[in-house]
Amino acid sequence: MPDSGTLTVRLSNDTKGKLATLADSTQRTRSFLAAEAIAAYVERELAIVKGIERGRADVRAGRLTSHDDVAREALTIIEAARAKA
Repeated sequence: MPDSGTLTVRLSNDTKGKLATLADSTQRTRSFLAAEAIAAYVERELAIVKGIERGRADVRAGRLTSHDDVAREALTIIEAARAKA
């Protein structure tokens, strides 16, 4: 038996209907599709949180680049690309 548990989730009737349609179309269960969607959402959100935490650590450590420096570098890259065109 897979390592899993049960979670009750409230959905709007519209979303529940769309989930049922998708389940029928893909020949998957609503439960399978919901679990896949939640897993993908959680992974994506955790990656975002991890990135934010890395950024905060960079700020605390003083690893910063000023807006002016970034804008100047971006313009240099743009100008170089235009010169090649």
